[in-house]
Parts: sequence; C-alpha cells; structure tokens
Amino acid sequence: MGGERYFRTLPKSFLDLKRIPYQHLRHPPAFTAGQLAAAKHVPGDMVAKTVIVKADGEFAMAVLPASRRVKLPPLRDSLPARHRRLATELELRTLFPDSDAGATSPFGNLYELPVIAEESLAHDEQVLFYAGTHEDAIRTKYDDFAKVVHPVVCAFADAR
Repeated sequence: MGGERYFRTLPKSFLDLKRIPYQHLRHPPAFTAGQLAAAKHVPGDMVAKTVIVKADGEFAMAVLPASRRVKLPPLRDSLPARHRRLATELELRTLFPDSDAGATSPFGNLYELPVIAEESLAHDEQVLFYAGTHEDAIRTKYDDFAKVVHPVVCAFADAR
C-alpha cells in the first residue's frame, strides 16, 4: 500500500481505533461542502466543513455546517489572540499534505490542532464530512465525533 493511500485512510483508521461507528461513503467528485451535501442528498446543515484559522501564529480548526460562514470576531473567547485570519491555501497544503485541498477531515487532534465546533452542529444527530479526498465522506453521530475530538463549542457562524 502506497504512502498516499495510507494517509488518506487516517480518519477511518482513527475512528476504527476509537471504536466509533461510522459509514464510509463514496460519491462523485465534490469540491465544496455544499456540493458534498448535494451529492449525498442531505441538507447543508448536516455537512460539516473544516476551516483553518490562524490566531497569533497558531492554527486552529473551526468546524461548522456547510450552509454557514465563519465570523472571526465571535472566536475571540475560544481563540484569545490579537490577530485572527483564515489560513492561506499554501498553509493548508503544508498543514494537511495527506488531504486533497479543501477536503480535510475535522479531526484536529490528528494534527495537534485545537478544534472549535459551531454550536449549531451539536443540534444534529448525525454529521457528514470529507474523509481527506473529494470522493470520500464519513457519516457518524455528532456525539461520537465530539467524544473523540473534544471540541470547544461556541457560536461563531452565520447563515449565508
């Protein structure tokens, strides 16, 4: 098995190790979380997208529904920093060489990154997210996701 394939199975291996039930779903290429929702015929609120924020030189993972946008000011309490901004594409490629650009799974703990989850995600029983490629997704219970990731939960997003 080549190195690239090994890394792309990291989210599934992690869930297997933690004994978390999940479904691995294949789908036609989807390059945005909204396209993933359409491909799997689920509402955008059920699809979790991963956004990387840089706060005073440190990265953090913000996980929110595909149907919402990150608002940086509300992250002030969860990411106490003078300067907060979204990570650049080059930073993303460096941080996540094992994932397709824009298809990073929301397991910040695999990358030693803190995770902040939008509180609206916690209201859904299940969550669907990329599994490292634009053709692979994972569906699991939100509570199981939270049990292994231990995210800080706060309101930091608004509707598009």
